[in-house]
Amino acid sequence: MRKKIVAGNWKMNKTLQEGIALASELKEILAAETPKCDVIIGTPFIHLATLAELTKDSVIAVSAENCADKASGAYTGEVSAAMVKSTGAEYVILGHSERREYYHETPEILKEKVDLALENGLKVIFCIGESLAQREQGEQEAVCKAELAGSVFHLTPEQWKNIVIAYEPIWAIGTGKTATAEQAEEIHAYIRKCVAEVYGEQAAEDTSILYGGSCKASNAPELFAKPDIDGGLIGGASLKAPDFKGIIDAWK
Repeated sequence: MRKKIVAGNWKMNKTLQEGIALASELKEILAAETPKCDVIIGTPFIHLATLAELTKDSVIAVSAENCADKASGAYTGEVSAAMVKSTGAEYVILGHSERREYYHETPEILKEKVDLALENGLKVIFCIGESLAQREQGEQEAVCKAELAGSVFHLTPEQWKNIVIAYEPIWAIGTGKTATAEQAEEIHAYIRKCVAEVYGEQAAEDTSILYGGSCKASNAPELFAKPDIDGGLIGGASLKAPDFKGIIDAWK
């Protein structure tokens, strides 16, 4: 039975003090009423150790938003997968379209990051998705398949068990535009088919595929009702505990 997941991606938001306040509020809300899905918060590096400690006896798991493509060494300002793991974080988000676009992360760089994350015992939330131009050209399936093939389809079946896929149509991230539930389901089903071609039907059936891109409490129930959508990777709506809880409640 594959996991249902609601993961927050705070991006470059919240000071350490604000992050502690948000995580504490979320922990309190979720303690009162156990969620029907796994809950993950993806936070800036500086929050990880503190929030991993704060949430360790709760239903919340902590994720980094990135890690380096090198194991260690003279890479000023970088944070390795081993360092992320040492904070108590369980996950790392890799391949987000903002990292691909602004920091020029190629499939090869992401492959290195994925390998290092898994070697260090982290689970990976791996993001894929097409731009508006690619969607208008009907290239969304080819783009998603290429991004998977370029960075994660080299993994062994055993390693694959630690991968969660997040489908994020780039044209729907922070724009208020959302793929319709039908558009999202169509591509999620296609992604699952791609996984089945490489790892077999059972592995595909066990792989959690999240939707990201202007997902909020109002549209989450319709999205999550689709058979191939296993939850969401949530940006803006994860920055306020009640908004995030509203999405988590879509699994009721």
